[in-house]
Amino acid sequence: MPHTSPAAHPRYDALLAEWNQLLRRCQESERGGAGEQAPDPGPYGQELLARWGEPQRRYHTVDHLAEVLARATELTGYAHDPDTVALAVWFHDAVYRPDRSENEERSADLARRALTEAGVGEERTAQVVRLVRLTVTHDPAPGDADGEVLCDADLAVLAGDPAAYAAYAAAVRAEYGFVPDPDFRAGRAGILRQLLDLPHLFRTPYGREHWERTARRNLTTELELLEA
Repeated sequence: MPHTSPAAHPRYDALLAEWNQLLRRCQESERGGAGEQAPDPGPYGQELLARWGEPQRRYHTVDHLAEVLARATELTGYAHDPDTVALAVWFHDAVYRPDRSENEERSADLARRALTEAGVGEERTAQVVRLVRLTVTHDPAPGDADGEVLCDADLAVLAGDPAAYAAYAAAVRAEYGFVPDPDFRAGRAGILRQLLDLPHLFRTPYGREHWERTARRNLTTELELLEA
């Protein structure tokens, strides 16, 4: 699969504009509309999009970012603070190396540094960091509305139609192309079993109603193929 510059992505300009609006809202909320001018959001968004467009990515790409943002918007009525959730979406896989296990922690550290520098308040920044770390387990505590929205948005890919799910599974395999097939099958099967063992894949009422059944069917089918 050839790699293209993130700036050439068809949604690059729209995503950058969306980021700029989001960060400005968060900056203005902290400043109360007065005082020293906040940093320009543009360079932060450009760096994030460059990270999402790195060549080692096959699934955790700009397309994935755009999809999770869209699903979070779809679930916005369930969020306590939709802008905090959106910031967490932008950062949740901003650091990603398929051969590393600390991606979420490094992404959380990046969020803390960047948002503090950009003038986002301490409380909101801490919430973003917490949400990014939550994507390790996708297991928000009861009543964690923003965690539920973020995790559901991130897992919504599991509920795609058969062709979309097959493309997702193939992209995941491509990201781990350096792993021998027997090892990948065993590791992937373990992840699928963990997901299927959860009482619910999705925590929001919308996710349970619209995505749960399809996602479980997709996961079961993939597991059967891996174990065939």
